[in-house]
Amino acid sequence: MATFLYKLGRFAFRRRGFVALIWVALLAVAGVGAATASPPANDSFSIPGTEAQKAFDLLEQRFPGGNADGATARVVFRAPSGEKMTDPDNKAVVTKTVADLKASSPQVASVADPYQARAVSKDGSTAYILTSYKVNSMELKDPAKDGLKEAGEKAEKSGLKVQIGGDALQEMPETGSTEIIGIAISAVVLAITFGSLVAAGLPLLTALIGVGIGIASITALATTLGLSTTTSTLAMMIGLAVGIDYALFIVSRYRAELAEGRDREEAAGRAVGTAGSAVVFAGLTVVIALVGLAVVNIPMLTKMGFAAAGTVVIAVLIAISLIPAVLGFAGKRVFGRKARRRLEERLAAGPDASAEEKPNMGTRWARFVLRRPLMVLLVAVLGLGAAAVPAVSLELGLPDDGSQPVSSQKRQAYDAISDGFGPGYNGPLMVVVDAKGSDDAKGAAEQVRKTITRLDGVAGVSPATFNKAGDTATLTVISKYKPSSIDTENLVGDIRDEASGFKADTGAEVLVTGQTGMNIDISQKLNDALVPYLVLVVGLAFLLLMVVFRSVLVPLKAALGFLLSVVAALGAVVAVFQWGWLADLFGVEETGPIMSMMPIFMIGVVFGLAMDYEVFLVTRMREAYVHGERPGQAVVTGFRHGARVVTAAAVIMISVFAGFIGSSESMIKMIGFGLATAVLFDAFVVRMAIVPAVLALLGKAAWWLPRWLDRALPNVDVEGEGLRKQLEAPPVAQQRDSDPDAELTRV
Repeated sequence: MATFLYKLGRFAFRRRGFVALIWVALLAVAGVGAATASPPANDSFSIPGTEAQKAFDLLEQRFPGGNADGATARVVFRAPSGEKMTDPDNKAVVTKTVADLKASSPQVASVADPYQARAVSKDGSTAYILTSYKVNSMELKDPAKDGLKEAGEKAEKSGLKVQIGGDALQEMPETGSTEIIGIAISAVVLAITFGSLVAAGLPLLTALIGVGIGIASITALATTLGLSTTTSTLAMMIGLAVGIDYALFIVSRYRAELAEGRDREEAAGRAVGTAGSAVVFAGLTVVIALVGLAVVNIPMLTKMGFAAAGTVVIAVLIAISLIPAVLGFAGKRVFGRKARRRLEERLAAGPDASAEEKPNMGTRWARFVLRRPLMVLLVAVLGLGAAAVPAVSLELGLPDDGSQPVSSQKRQAYDAISDGFGPGYNGPLMVVVDAKGSDDAKGAAEQVRKTITRLDGVAGVSPATFNKAGDTATLTVISKYKPSSIDTENLVGDIRDEASGFKADTGAEVLVTGQTGMNIDISQKLNDALVPYLVLVVGLAFLLLMVVFRSVLVPLKAALGFLLSVVAALGAVVAVFQWGWLADLFGVEETGPIMSMMPIFMIGVVFGLAMDYEVFLVTRMREAYVHGERPGQAVVTGFRHGARVVTAAAVIMISVFAGFIGSSESMIKMIGFGLATAVLFDAFVVRMAIVPAVLALLGKAAWWLPRWLDRALPNVDVEGEGLRKQLEAPPVAQQRDSDPDAELTRV
């Protein structure tokens, strides 16, 4: 591996114009493909294997042309003080709005007149129009959304207070400004790390090229592969993150090779052969984590994972080919002026002076940990353990309009319906009665209705509505509780518990669905998939890291450390977003269950980044150990060369993710906080404290591998030992030209 990448690095450096032209051409081709491709279809959201999805599929068969899973909108009217919605003038406004909504778009399936549908509150202060659409919210076109907004605006001019809720106006949150802020912070951190604007710009430039090719390819292939615009979200986030990290690792190693006195082509080859090997295997761990999302069996999540994995592959290829090519163009400007001057003086002074190096912060910290490994390990583990305690109370769910900011129109509509009718009206349950196997379909549906009515937590049940064949009925069940509450989840469980009795007594099958039922099933499916996903991802990564490090204990330590940091981050998320600790500081207006997708999403993203840091940091330690250093000294060497780079990479990622905490969307805010916290814990507590402490305690045992396993595992030579033996290694003084600063001035 290292030998092949060494040759690739030297080739890319020599033929830098040709290599750069290839990547620019790929970007142009992908851009043209994206520009000329037909618009991608929206995802038909489905959750295979759930009862809610089974009910939706049944309704599509038995109610042709129905809209069981279609988008809905609630146009909520509140009368001015002293008036009622039943007053003639107000009633006329609502009736006109009903007509406007019916004519607003061909995608409208039905508009319920509140005066006929009993959607006027008992005190007459509130009424709402329920508008149903033929397609789900992802497939709803802009004219339909605009028509809904215009109808509400016209009604509000009459003096009524009008808000629109529901999922019909669901839109992907705009995050462009936060991405720009993240990139700006990344540029500052890189400039401080390298002390050179050119060196700082290289990772940003190559990362943007990689993300551009990845996103353009996704757009170009969207129609062919059935991808939607949502699949590019995760791809952009991960592609930008790893693209910067991988370039940062290789540029840093290149500078280190130059500092040892090697000429620029040789330095590029060695940087790609060593740091590039670490990048390849770090990229493989990220790909494993993202492709592993297929275990959840949610098509949209699977597509997002595969698309992001493709972007990571592009980032790896760019790191090992385009980076050395661009380094060839950078010339001596890869160092800042002061660094160039110091390096020229060292090279001019001879090999002994060149070998001297003052201890940096990484060196001093590593030596501190080596002196007190047990104390550092206990403090770090106890600290993460304390942060993880709230995770025991983790409650999963999907956010609804009740979690929106109080100032938002959706939240105001939600609160108005809760005040006027009851919280359950914001998310009614749909019960489907499949009476095809029953002798008395109407009797079976009535028995189901009566039984559900008697259950605790039920505010009301509508009469059964049958299809034309008379063998399938739907009932609307109103809960007494909020749609996203545990009480409503328990009610769904109670209805499903009664279903077996209905089947035995009447021969009818009873299924619970609707948006609320679907949300509950999604949460349960994600919860059930969490352990298999962890086993798959951590297990495969353990095997991969065992090949990389030629050790059993180092990969085990890496996996356990990652799990500890993720659980601690989940504990922090629960404390803030579920318990409300420091909620005002982070702008959390409404506490509640944690988004059900959060744990798996965070595991996938953070695992990839954590293994990046692990591979880069520990590979340098392994390299020093293989080259003859004592275990403790190898830890110091790894930190001397890697701590600064890993710290910079972690700060960049934390800044990017933390930018999303300012989002008004609670879901985006939660993701940003969780990812930023997880990277903070993993990079600075696990990798910087627990890793050196454990390696110090283990000593030589850390690198132990049974002989039979050593023979069985392929030797990929990540640390470059085989490469070092193949290369002729003349003294540093002979590598330099007669001019001591020739390596820096040669372009």
